[in-house]
Amino acid sequence: MAQAIDNSIYETLGERWYTAQDDPVALLRAEARVKHAWILKRIDGAKTVLDVGCGAGFLTNEFAQKGMTVKGIDMSEDSLRVAKAHDETQSVDYLVGDAYHLPFPDGYFDVVTAMDFLEHVEEPDRVVRECARVLRPGGQFFFHTFNRNPLAWLVIIKFVEWFVKNTPKHMHVLRLFIKPQELAMYCSLSGLQVSEMTGIRPVWGTLSLRDFISGHVPVGMQFTLTSSLSLSYMGVAKKVKAS
Repeated sequence: MAQAIDNSIYETLGERWYTAQDDPVALLRAEARVKHAWILKRIDGAKTVLDVGCGAGFLTNEFAQKGMTVKGIDMSEDSLRVAKAHDETQSVDYLVGDAYHLPFPDGYFDVVTAMDFLEHVEEPDRVVRECARVLRPGGQFFFHTFNRNPLAWLVIIKFVEWFVKNTPKHMHVLRLFIKPQELAMYCSLSGLQVSEMTGIRPVWGTLSLRDFISGHVPVGMQFTLTSSLSLSYMGVAKKVKAS
């Protein structure tokens, strides 16, 4: 029987989403700095945004601070509670919902994002298709996920389990990782044309031996972009026709 991913862990984090350094969520926060800058640089006059699998609102709340009309959807009620508490604008519409059946009409949004989410579902092609459906023609779909290969298993799964103290079991499952060409195909079949992909990697100089021993992610840990898509990668696609 195929190993199932454990998405229930996101119901237990609470404020640790924003404070924990002894949990992989600290890596997510560190990555967010480079991811968000990359996305915001490429958004072209967007007014309406949907963040699918928004978690505790790292990206959603930043969109709101830029003056956009934002909706965030997730299955985790506790994560949404935390997201709303950290929405300084108190303008984001947070909804409990299913990414396979987005509760919005066709062509509703200028931008849809699915960051660190596609590797958490059994049918990512269905999620991409739904994201495309609710995008207007010319709208942008932003994504981030992990490549599926032995190196990704070693670094993304095992390395984090070994060196980050409170890493839950089955937080990630290799079989759910997605090769870039597969994701490009999902997009193409949904009427989305991928225009750019980039890899993300740690800046190793921001880590020390002491950090590895302690099991804590240092507050100053940094990530940077890389041309290699072998591990962590993100991209953008434009809706070119009806999905």
